Order: sequence, then C-alpha cells, then structure tokens
Amino acid sequence: MGEEDSEAELLAARFEAERTQLRSVAYRMLGSVAEAEDAVQEAWLKLSRSDAGELRNLGAWLTTVVGRICLDQLRFRVSRREDPLPEQEGRVRLPDPVVTGSAALDPVHGILVADSVGIALMVVLETLSPAERLAFVLHDMFDVPFDGIAEVLGRTAASTRQLASRARRRVQGATPAGDTDEGLKRAVVEAFLAAARGGDFDALLAVLDPEVVARSDGGTLVPSALRRGAAEVAAQAIAFARFAADGHLVLVNGSPGVVSFAEGRPLSVMSFTIHRGRITGLDILTDPARLGALGLGA
Repeated sequence: MGEEDSEAELLAARFEAERTQLRSVAYRMLGSVAEAEDAVQEAWLKLSRSDAGELRNLGAWLTTVVGRICLDQLRFRVSRREDPLPEQEGRVRLPDPVVTGSAALDPVHGILVADSVGIALMVVLETLSPAERLAFVLHDMFDVPFDGIAEVLGRTAASTRQLASRARRRVQGATPAGDTDEGLKRAVVEAFLAAARGGDFDALLAVLDPEVVARSDGGTLVPSALRRGAAEVAAQAIAFARFAADGHLVLVNGSPGVVSFAEGRPLSVMSFTIHRGRITGLDILTDPARLGALGLGA
C-alpha cells in the first residue's frame, strides 16, 4: 500500500469517528434524516478535497462545514418557500421522526435524538430563521464558540451571540414542558392507544389535557390538520383508530410513541408531549411518501 493510500484510509477513519455527531448536527438543523445524511456526505467530499494536514481540530472544522451546508439548504428552502412554518395558513409541516423499537434506541439512530431532542422541540426549531437556528443549534446544543459560528454567518461574534439569545428565548417560550419519567409516559401512551382502539371517549378525555393541541402533517396528498381541545382530539383519535388495524408502541425521537398500520402499510407515526400525566401535545405524521421513506415494518 502506498503512502497516499494509507493517508486516505487514515483520513476516512478520522471522518467516520466524527460521523455520528455530524449526523446529529445536520438532523437538528434540517429536521430531515435523508437531508442530514446528504449534508454529512457533502462534508466528506469537501474534506477529501482539502488539505487535511493543515486542520488542527478536525471535529470542529467538520462541524462548522456541516453547519454551513445546512445553512445554505435552509436559505434555499426559504427562497423557494418549500416548507410552510408550523400552523402557517392551516398547513402543518413536521420534521422527520426518528422511529426505533420500544426496547432501546437503535445505536445507529440513537445519536440523532440524544439530549432529548423530541419532535416538539424540532417543531419549534422549524420556526427559527436559518441564522437563528444555526446559532442556537451549534452553540447551545454542541458548544461551538461564537467566533466559529460568526465566521459561517459572516457576522460579528457579538451579533451571533444576539441571534442565539433571541433563538433561545423563542425556544424556551414555545417548547412545551414535558414529563421525564419514561415509565409514566409509556403508561399514558398505552392508555391513549387502548382507549382509541376501544372507542372509549371518556377514557381518552382522562389522558388528554383539556387544552391539548394535535397537529397532523399529511403532505401534499392528505390534508393537514390542527385540532385543539380534548373533546375534538378524542373524537378524531377514535375515528382514526377505526382505519388502523394495528397500533404499535415504539420510540419516536427517544420517547414513547405509536406507529399505526393497515394491511401492513404504515398510516401514521404519533409523537406525544406529556405533562403531569396528561397529553398536552400530539404530533402526527400521515404523509404517505415520507412514511414510506422511513422503512417502517409491521
């Protein structure tokens, strides 16, 4: 093996050691598992074409490269207005859920949802401007210094700090409080699932907060919906359960959730926000195209 081949293999190994964190950064920035993978692959291409020997901190360099790639992608979305903001003009756009078995997180996907990055938080991140999202994600979630983020944004460190502060206030103000007891959350989700299957309206009211908000993202083929209040959400849960032959408890972004199937085909992925033993938020992905891309199996 020649010296160049040996150096290339060493560089590839060093990159692989950083891949899980890079994937995690990109998922938080883009809310899409597939786009996150693409961003990480693009970072590898940039690294392979650069003089890696001049990089003193490869992990930091790759993190900012992925951040810049994701920033460009977010700005492209805004310019094309591809994605509506959550609840904009009656449309709902949910980020990709990371669905894993109920026993434990798959080690490949677990890094994506470390540090309790649930769907509810991801929905709030979707409302930030691209620059705010970059500043918040890189600094608050991955401890990247403001000087490095400022270089990506083409701003001063002081203005970048202000961006992160503004984003932090919006996240803290909009992210609903949630229980942390995993056993309690699982019991609540199981109770919801049993009540919906049984058409038990009163039992659903018992597990739903009176001010519960349910959002469903049906993509371009199925109408999206935003529902408020326990009675409306309970009625919809019963109606939907009639179409789903099977509902399975899974982990959605590391927290108990439900995947529903009919004839082996996934109908929905449900993510729950639970506070004081009651469901305060329900985020439902029903978009057939995106569900198909998740590779779910009954």
